[in-house]
Amino acid sequence: MIIALAVVAAALWLWPRAAKRGPVPWLGRLGLIAATQVAILGVILVAANNNFGFYSSWDDLLGNPEGQQLVDAGHTTDGRPVSLVVKGKTDAGLKGGKAKAGEVQEVTFRGPSSGLTTDGFVYLPPQYFQKGHEKDRFPVVVALTGYPGVAKNLITGLKIPRTVSDDIVAKKIKPTIYVMVRPAIVPGRDTNCTDVPGGPQALTFFNQDLPMAVSSQYRTTDTPGSWGAVGDSTGGYCALKFPMTNPTRYGAGASLSGDYFARQDRDTGDLYAGSAQVKRENDLIWRMEHLPAPPVSLLLTSSKKGEDNYGPTMKFVSKAKAPTRIDTLIRDEGGHNFKTWRAEYPEVILWLDKQLSARAQQA
Repeated sequence: MIIALAVVAAALWLWPRAAKRGPVPWLGRLGLIAATQVAILGVILVAANNNFGFYSSWDDLLGNPEGQQLVDAGHTTDGRPVSLVVKGKTDAGLKGGKAKAGEVQEVTFRGPSSGLTTDGFVYLPPQYFQKGHEKDRFPVVVALTGYPGVAKNLITGLKIPRTVSDDIVAKKIKPTIYVMVRPAIVPGRDTNCTDVPGGPQALTFFNQDLPMAVSSQYRTTDTPGSWGAVGDSTGGYCALKFPMTNPTRYGAGASLSGDYFARQDRDTGDLYAGSAQVKRENDLIWRMEHLPAPPVSLLLTSSKKGEDNYGPTMKFVSKAKAPTRIDTLIRDEGGHNFKTWRAEYPEVILWLDKQLSARAQQA
């Protein structure tokens, strides 16, 4: 902002000098106009990025590695791998102390099976810290951003911990742990939560490493299907893929404006190594049509106007078969943006609680 103001001030100061006839003053005026336009555009883009959290740094924007993709997980004194490190607490605007509203911790997840690592956040409900609940175990929901995006969007933009905390305190939902991460766990690449042949094993990270890491650190319920997943955009695609490929762990998944296949582009690279079969297996509509239906509950959101995924959503619904259960949340008009997702998330959180509570009763 300061640089942009300085550029505009410089343009105003230099304009009289450039207000002469001839090619050189003409080029000078053109340069001043261009400089002010670039400065103003830069301010707008920075403001948009700060609001939506597309990129966390210049390296993230330029696709440069920001950290290790392959990690050597640390070990405890008895030789067991350390797969989760708590780095501290994060202010999420919760009302009251941790025993009244819960707590959000900033963590690093390390994957011994996939060799991948990523940072994220974990919301712990107030009961986790209350006397009389020391032995209680809690269901888990993995919440994902879109791509590009940073995990903190789920706190600042979509306000998931605040909404979950308020619902728990009001006894609208049962105490639940929420794990908040971005789907892009490989620096500079959108893997779409896919096990790339000969490449990053992103699905393995979310299906195996992440649950193991969270369960090793926190008191989680690990009965079959006791975990849920939710995400927007690319994260929505992942949130459906987890229960469809690992129903033993994930019993429910909610997709907000998500795709049903992984779009390949310059950010993804070749996700399938030229294999038509691998590509089909990552197409969720194909899976629903050709593979045995998993015993999971799925929620799909879209808008009749303003969303590109409305048609594919209806096609996915038409292919659904038991024992998979499909629910939909369809708006007359919406968009692929935070405004739409903020309006949908309160209902989605209630839906996830209902599904996970039903599975807990069946266990």
